[in-house]
Amino acid sequence: MLMVAAFFAVIVRGFVFIPMTIEGNSMEKTLNQEDHIIYEKFSDIDRFDIILFKANDGTVMVKRVVGLPGEEVAYFNDTLLINGEMIEEPYLDEIKIHHLNNHYTTNFNSEEVLGKPNLSDDAYFVLGDNRRVSKDSRSFGEVRADQIIGKARLVYYPFKDIKLL
Repeated sequence: MLMVAAFFAVIVRGFVFIPMTIEGNSMEKTLNQEDHIIYEKFSDIDRFDIILFKANDGTVMVKRVVGLPGEEVAYFNDTLLINGEMIEEPYLDEIKIHHLNNHYTTNFNSEEVLGKPNLSDDAYFVLGDNRRVSKDSRSFGEVRADQIIGKARLVYYPFKDIKLL
């Protein structure tokens, strides 16, 4: 019985809910340096999900999805525009309070960043929540579906910061 339990624990930890430690500050206040998270590989990707993906240089990055396949993405006066429609980003409300007189996210559009008006049919546009320091789709372009490793689900350490993502 102990062997069966150990086998299932290894399977769950290694393939279903996988632990990882956050490095860097591009997702602050949502995820902080040294936060321990759990991610999973089996869910569909939706707008505002926090994903892990392998960048072109091989590093694993953690960012928030703002643009879905085929969409036109733009930012103007700190407002996210998807296909020309304003989209609220409630997860940034607390962060933006500290930047009332300054733009938190620089203005851009898909054409300027990607060299084409819309994302590819298998690609996503990602941004870090800490927009002023984040290296994200504004600098490296779209993230292809085959680069995505999984979706962040839970911060489990430090204990004072435990939360579902």
